[in-house]
Amino acid sequence: MQKVYSVGQINQYISQVLRQDFILGSVSIRGEVSNVTYHTSGHVYFSLKDEAGRIACVLFASARSGLKFRLREGQQVIASGHVDIFARDGKYQLYVKSVRQEGAGALYERYLALKEELEEMGMFAPEYKKPIPAFAHSLGIVTAPTGAAVHDIIQISTRRNPGIRIILYPAKVQGEGAAKSVAAGIVALDALGLDVLIVGRGGGSIEELWAFNEEIVARALFECNTPVISAVGHETDTTIADFAADLRAPTPSAAAELAVCDVRALLSQLMLSRSRMERRMRRQIEEERNRVAQLQLARLMERMLEEKRSRLERYRLQLRYASPRQRLLEQRQYLSRLEDALRRAMGEQLRERRHRMELAGEKLKRLSPREKLSGGYGYVVGPDGRRMVSVGQAAPGDTLQIYLADGRLEATVSEIKAW
Repeated sequence: MQKVYSVGQINQYISQVLRQDFILGSVSIRGEVSNVTYHTSGHVYFSLKDEAGRIACVLFASARSGLKFRLREGQQVIASGHVDIFARDGKYQLYVKSVRQEGAGALYERYLALKEELEEMGMFAPEYKKPIPAFAHSLGIVTAPTGAAVHDIIQISTRRNPGIRIILYPAKVQGEGAAKSVAAGIVALDALGLDVLIVGRGGGSIEELWAFNEEIVARALFECNTPVISAVGHETDTTIADFAADLRAPTPSAAAELAVCDVRALLSQLMLSRSRMERRMRRQIEEERNRVAQLQLARLMERMLEEKRSRLERYRLQLRYASPRQRLLEQRQYLSRLEDALRRAMGEQLRERRHRMELAGEKLKRLSPREKLSGGYGYVVGPDGRRMVSVGQAAPGDTLQIYLADGRLEATVSEIKAW
């Protein structure tokens, strides 16, 4: 009886057979790329085909470091790896380890070597990059005189700025002598003193873009005094000119947008800025008016307050002068002055009276009987108590009082004799 196998057993057996095959264990296959899918896991799925057939291919994320370019539909490549079966679907496929473009491998190696050499020389250093002017008035273009690239650049540039001056240098951008033609165009337009240059062409294979990977073009770009925008091929194409230029644009159309200011957008922005400025100026003028008005009001209030203060000060002085207390203080001061004057007058009067008394005392002293008595004279008083000035006033037997300087004598008249 014939043995029956499971699907998994058959797929496993086929896988063992394929792995043991000398050719299929390490094989390189030439073909055209199709159905390219870059998975979020990092794996790349694609197919290789020719006029006779098709084979599925997978490039795992772990092997992508060997892929130096991005796979695109229609590329002619040589994929190397081993053929095995995918057990789940029962389909064989090429497990790719490396991919190189057919016919471009040597060119790519030359590209990498020249890029490394020029980079070591400092030709790609950012400190040498010149800024692209924001408002260019003149534009130089180095590209083929026919084709979509020059048409797109001119159309977009004139649409963004109808007054832009454009000078085209019709360079050869593909084939023998293309690099020299491009370099000559850069030098020629640089001598005209333009604002900015665009150097580039439309997309193509590495062979078609090779003129922009030549050292002569890179040196012309590096030595150019005019800011240069490189616009070679599509966004995925990278040439040495892109590194040597001051700015890289993904496409010629994008280069025109980077090089030429959009006048309408600028005018719109200017109108918007003008409107904002006018609003701000009106607001500032209004604020200044309010500030001046407030200042004038403050000054007016200050003057009014000053006038009120002055008036209050006058009232205070008037009240002070008219105040009973002030009157009392003034009267008290007046009385105090009068008292002082009276004291002074009384003092003067007392001094004068004292002086007069002293004079009168001296005079009285000189007229005093005692003073006279002290000179040896006496004072006689009769029995009637009256002073006796004549002997005729006494009679014998009268008792007389005789006052001397140091006492009194009582005497009796015994005899009266007249002179």
